[in-house]
Amino acid sequence: MNEIFTVTFLVIIFFSMIRSATPLIFAALGGMFSERSGVINIALEGLMLAGAFVGAVVTYELNNPYIGFLAALVAGALTALIFAVAVIKFEADQVVAGFAINILMLGLPAVISSRIYDSAGSTQQIAQEFLLPDYYNRLSIASILAFILVPVCWYVLYKTPFGLRIRATGENPAAADAAGVNVVRLRYTAVMISGVLAAAGGAYLSIGQSSLFTRGMTAGRGFIALAALILAKWKPLPVLFACLFFGFTEALAIQFQGVVKLPSGEDIPVQFIQMIPYVLTIIVLAGFIGLSRAPKALGIPYRKES
Repeated sequence: MNEIFTVTFLVIIFFSMIRSATPLIFAALGGMFSERSGVINIALEGLMLAGAFVGAVVTYELNNPYIGFLAALVAGALTALIFAVAVIKFEADQVVAGFAINILMLGLPAVISSRIYDSAGSTQQIAQEFLLPDYYNRLSIASILAFILVPVCWYVLYKTPFGLRIRATGENPAAADAAGVNVVRLRYTAVMISGVLAAAGGAYLSIGQSSLFTRGMTAGRGFIALAALILAKWKPLPVLFACLFFGFTEALAIQFQGVVKLPSGEDIPVQFIQMIPYVLTIIVLAGFIGLSRAPKALGIPYRKES
């Protein structure tokens, strides 16, 4: 009996880990392209929120999760373009501009949803049959796509001229420019790719894992994805394992709610259980950030010499 319980618990934890890691994988892979090109992308949280909101609205209005998912990708690209114009064309501080996007996307969906649905906190509930499909109610098609994207991104980054140019731009943009690479255009492209992928993670939250958009529903996942990216040293395959690690901590936090008790027999407050992934994020960053070597030109605006 105990063996059956153990196997069942491990299966539940495994699929919960996959579901929790899915949005992190999308966002971290997106951040990888941006930061490999030399642009710090603190805006992952806001890009995820843009995708989550637009995905939920379009899915609800058209009753089609695939169109909603594609609309979310477009919203992510456009939001990333705003960020890219600010930091590449106008050379705004990349961290400040990223936080500005995050703050914008915390408030803008609330304003729009209050106008459309008379609710500043959420969109309307999406019917179950119009969400991204699951296989046996355990594995979403979005999760499968996220895992497929990992080797695809590895191949693009390390085996294609485009990936070589991105890496060169993030390390030495002047040398890349001298070799004929259009550094500005490449950085625009990389940031917009990051917007598309981060928005895919947000859309999964609202039309895959949940059935509506709620204000701030990403709950810091964009920052956790950024932590996973740093932990993985900006490399695709380690990004997968880092996101699975954070997904595992979130899965444990979910399963421990109401189960783990204090020595007195009382339940541990749920807020303390929910803190686990975020506390581990801080510990990991404090312990490993010094061991990660960022791209040399990360965060440095590029000015082409005339």
